[in-house]
Amino acid sequence: MPSLGARILGSLLYMIPWSDSLIFGNHLFIKYPFTQIIQIPAIPIILIERSIPFGNLLLFLGIFIGLVRNSKVSYFLRFNALQSLLINIGIIIISFIFEIIFSSFANTLIIRTFSSTLLISVFSVILFCVWSCTQGNEPNLPGISQAAKIQL
Repeated sequence: MPSLGARILGSLLYMIPWSDSLIFGNHLFIKYPFTQIIQIPAIPIILIERSIPFGNLLLFLGIFIGLVRNSKVSYFLRFNALQSLLINIGIIIISFIFEIIFSSFANTLIIRTFSSTLLISVFSVILFCVWSCTQGNEPNLPGISQAAKIQL
């Protein structure tokens, strides 16, 4: 059973992909202002990423080198760190696809619906991962968890 500190840090690691997925909810946050409350847990990560030049890259490398590749850190933390980074990579790829392919259709109903669905899906995944971490369990996400276990 992981310690309380490891469970809290494991949960906080999932705020990295959550902060990058908030871009999908911009129109949702404007139309329904009460949904802005779900942005609060990501504020520290957003501040770190924006206040430091190349903050995204430095945060990624710091977590990858400092946690994932450090054998002195518990397996629980290493697993959750790598899984959150893999989720984040997927979100970054999807946001690039949105910018490149769908930029001309940016404000259409189908794109707004798709981006809202992505935000809610990522929110569900992050909520599941945080809940599993607080319980002391490794969140099992098909595909992503297997990739994380292979790398560790």
